[in-house]
Amino acid sequence: MSNFLRRLDLNLLVTLDALLIEHNVTRAAERLHLSQPSVSVQLARLREFFGDPLLLPGPRGMRPTSRADELREPLRQALAALEQAVAPSTPFDPAQADQTWRIAAFDYSEYTILLPAIATLRAAAPAMRLAVVQSAPSQVARKAEQGDIDLAFLIGSEAPPDLRRKPMFTERYVLAGRAGHPRLKRRPSLTQFCTLDHVIVSPDGGGFQGVTDTALAEKGMTRRVALSVPHFLFLRAVLASTDLVAMVPSRLVHSDAALQVVEPPLDVPGFEMLMLWPERVHRDPAHQWLRERIADSV
Repeated sequence: MSNFLRRLDLNLLVTLDALLIEHNVTRAAERLHLSQPSVSVQLARLREFFGDPLLLPGPRGMRPTSRADELREPLRQALAALEQAVAPSTPFDPAQADQTWRIAAFDYSEYTILLPAIATLRAAAPAMRLAVVQSAPSQVARKAEQGDIDLAFLIGSEAPPDLRRKPMFTERYVLAGRAGHPRLKRRPSLTQFCTLDHVIVSPDGGGFQGVTDTALAEKGMTRRVALSVPHFLFLRAVLASTDLVAMVPSRLVHSDAALQVVEPPLDVPGFEMLMLWPERVHRDPAHQWLRERIADSV
């Protein structure tokens, strides 16, 4: 070990990691279960060791210096490797496990991925807890690295590149309406399709265009979108109780007796659904078991 490392208390690196995550001494202290004065003293020691202020006062907490930004990722990787090196090597026993997992998913992936897996997970690990949360795709990588999310499900086009990933399946779109819909007794022509009243899911809220409209525009055509909703669960209820129709992922409606499903009259690009997780848990036996059980249930 170099003289440089001998002069450093490795616990200070854990504190520095928390400070670079929170940008706030009080919140870092809460994350570390330490007092605020203790973290302040450790920050002073870190500044002396690195010869750099590391964190400076800013309008919204503290902002890292250039040196701190350089340290962020190598420090995160080094701590993850150290944790892996000293972690107990005892086999993972799901029957005795009591972990709480935080999984980021929206209603589509809740229904198509998590719902089929819950019974299996409960039977194998009855003391394990799952917290299903929602997170904007742009925030998933940061929350995963900070430990606020253990696993996430996103479509390929929205997945951050710096997370580990496993393809779950490729989805395609079908045209759906209520059972007995008079205009869905057979596959409609493209012209008939455009005269139907459509409903669309807009997760960001209020949008009236999607991939179907892009495909129609390439043919110089448009459709009428009469309703925009934020969730697929509400969409299914709307379809079952009105004469509105929708282009929906096939897995969402393939076994719904309340709906009539036909092939659409145009090709609309589907999407790949991914399971995502951060490097910090990639080799963790419990997390590996969780990923395998969920993948096997799809």
